[in-house]
Amino acid sequence: MISVALISLALFLLGAQFLKLQWKSRGFPPGPTPFPIIGSMWWINFRADHGSLKKLAKSYGNICTLWLGHKPMVVLYGFQAVKDGLTTNSADVSGRLQTYVFNKMANGKGILVSNGLIWKHQRHFGIGALRKLGMRNKGMEHGIQTEAHYLVEFFRDKAGRAVDPSFPIVHAVSNVICAVVFGHRFSLKDETFRQLIEAYNYIVAFGNSYLYYISEVFPWVAEHLLGPTQKASSCCDFVRAFIRQEIKSHREKGKIDEPEDFIDFYLDQMEKTKDVPSSTFDEDNMVQSVFDLFLGGSETTATTLRWALLYMVAFPDIQEKVQKELDAVLSPSHLICYEDRKKLPYTNAVIHEIIRFSSIVLITIPREAVKDTTVLGYQIPKGTVIMANIDSTLFDPDYWETPHQFNPGHFLDKNGNFVTREAFLAFSAGHRVCLGEVLAKMELFIIFCSLLQMFKFTPPEGVKEVNTDFIFGSTMKPHPYKLCAVLR
Repeated sequence: MISVALISLALFLLGAQFLKLQWKSRGFPPGPTPFPIIGSMWWINFRADHGSLKKLAKSYGNICTLWLGHKPMVVLYGFQAVKDGLTTNSADVSGRLQTYVFNKMANGKGILVSNGLIWKHQRHFGIGALRKLGMRNKGMEHGIQTEAHYLVEFFRDKAGRAVDPSFPIVHAVSNVICAVVFGHRFSLKDETFRQLIEAYNYIVAFGNSYLYYISEVFPWVAEHLLGPTQKASSCCDFVRAFIRQEIKSHREKGKIDEPEDFIDFYLDQMEKTKDVPSSTFDEDNMVQSVFDLFLGGSETTATTLRWALLYMVAFPDIQEKVQKELDAVLSPSHLICYEDRKKLPYTNAVIHEIIRFSSIVLITIPREAVKDTTVLGYQIPKGTVIMANIDSTLFDPDYWETPHQFNPGHFLDKNGNFVTREAFLAFSAGHRVCLGEVLAKMELFIIFCSLLQMFKFTPPEGVKEVNTDFIFGSTMKPHPYKLCAVLR
């Protein structure tokens, strides 16, 4: 009798919860029916891949709702929905979820997952510091040219032998960030720097694992039972200790007349605001801002460069056209700079098509409504999660002539001039648009052109077919590959 009563009570409570969810879902964009505990995640693939999100949009429209348990998540699909959803009331949907893992990683500090005054101050300062560093003669461009030179030397030393370009590319891109934030680069042989890159790689890999989701849903389990969660946490601690050591070195060299890197600018800002009660400029926020710049600026750019070289191997006719333009416009001894893009429309179009076609970030880090607002005509209450499918904007058939073909013509007019496209939202949109967009474009242009000016990239001997499928992850990576860099 007791067991029957318990089952009846459980069914009654589940039924009540089910009805409550149906009532709560009124007024939200349409979506799969939510159930108690699991919400509507039963409908979609556990990992929100291309097919699942496309199927969701086809069934319910370009704005729809998924329920994470009892928490609503509004999904935006296609260029118009993503653009309008992220820009119409941009400030209203600029929040970040404060989850277990995000709090372990950042504790509400820095730029990437902070909110409110901290986020506004840190982001505004970060944009200003990067802009000032970019305008210096020996600023960001010089650092990128230095890394491009070392990458050229790496391939030259291989003398056309087959090589996996992954690590040297990651090393080069990471060193660009090092030059920006620390004011110096690291050698390939530097063991601590290798550990730094490995720590970041583990953090990124953990963020795409099933264990990440388990940690978010069951923090107690993550805290006490899951080794990978604890290792990800210790990797974060290692990175922060590394950054604090760099800050200590900057402090020891004393005040300088003109800031030379991000940490110099930050220390100067801390000094200027030390008597301002509402200031958010302190060492913890500096450490986390540097952490975020590294995380946001190394993984994505390095992955895009790996795709860039793979596509040149896969599409040798396009590689040849780029090299003809480079040869016609620039002398062999010319040190490539970002300004050269204006004289190289085809090459610039190819780089933008690489970014579009590789589409390495499927969805943005979820945002959260910081107040009651309206998204595409729907009333969205404070606390609602907003997930924008960036990939769907880059392949939207209403805005791209041949979305599923690698076609540099997407960024060229009928006269061969470079043109921007409104649906090119690879760096997101609205208040949380990527603050490293200009740096990323500079890196891709200077390194790509420096390599193609010097080498012809070909598949290793015996390789008949180039695999351009991606590995699903927090960024969409190519499968491991080797290529030959033959001196031209």
